[in-house]
Amino acid sequence: MPVDDGPGALANGNGRAGFPSLNQRIFAPFKLATVIDTVAGRGIAPETVLDRTGLTLAEVRNPHTLTSIGQYLIACQNIVSAGAQFSDAFAIGSRLHLSAYGMYGYALMCSPTMRDFFDFAVRYQPLATPTVRLGWRIEGEFAIWQFHEIYRDVMSSDVRTFLVRQQMKMTYTHIHDTAGSDNLPVRALFALAEDAHSAEDERELSCPCLYAQEANELHYPIGILEQTPELGNRLTRTMLEETCDRLIGQSRMSSGLSGEVYQLLLLTPNHFPSMTAIADQLGLQERTLRRRLAAEDTSYGEIVDDVRRKLAIEYLQTTRMSVDDVAWKVGFSDSANLRRAIRRWTGKTIGEIRAG
Repeated sequence: MPVDDGPGALANGNGRAGFPSLNQRIFAPFKLATVIDTVAGRGIAPETVLDRTGLTLAEVRNPHTLTSIGQYLIACQNIVSAGAQFSDAFAIGSRLHLSAYGMYGYALMCSPTMRDFFDFAVRYQPLATPTVRLGWRIEGEFAIWQFHEIYRDVMSSDVRTFLVRQQMKMTYTHIHDTAGSDNLPVRALFALAEDAHSAEDERELSCPCLYAQEANELHYPIGILEQTPELGNRLTRTMLEETCDRLIGQSRMSSGLSGEVYQLLLLTPNHFPSMTAIADQLGLQERTLRRRLAAEDTSYGEIVDDVRRKLAIEYLQTTRMSVDDVAWKVGFSDSANLRRAIRRWTGKTIGEIRAG
């Protein structure tokens, strides 16, 4: 059957490139708060949920607290060990409405079409405390969500199964939030063995479920892509997208060794030092710098590209410098290369960037 990969489809399997590392504390605690509230009815105390996370209940209730994916995975391990059931995974997924995701969630709700929704959800997923990597594609008459398990090597089988079901229900909930309750999946595929909960899976996801598959997927009729969300607004979405771009840039700038490299590159924007020179400034061997950046799911080249993107857009939007001057300031040999880069980064022309 022919496959048409959407822009959000994955080419790198279970790789973590571009994703936060497990210990980067860059996420608001809304998911942890939802877990605590959901399992309270089962008699699992907040202290049990937060054991070994280094977090207190007061910190989780504070929207300014920053948390990590690793802390969320520990909390899920804690509740599974304390007796949480797969029904709790579905309950958590049903409570995590888009309104809980800040700018990322509001931008999704304002998507002009559901195709835009699919694209945006994948592109900006690193803002959402992700435990899987989203992808989507068109295959035949279906628009297919795929959930790649990128952290499965650090979790038990029970937690893995719990989080796959949670993610399925979250995506189901987000489609309801945006396109309405009439838009239901046609089928769900689980890369898990069938167990005693299959009837519950079908009830929660409103579709037949298949097990022992090659991937975890949720299939929707292709017609959903051209639907207009009730709150769709192209101008509002554009404004929120710019905010999401800044948030992703800020998270990269402020965390770990990659943040240190980011800050050093900002000091010499029109002449980016070599990786060797940056390693020397940090007192590291180049191979050590490369290895440690890889551990943070990035590379020197990706950071250089992100710095160029940030600076170029800032210069174009806030100054009257010529395009040639902006190209020089961010290390491009000519304006043509800058124009191509702007199109790659944003999907827009330089004129559109300057017009706001």
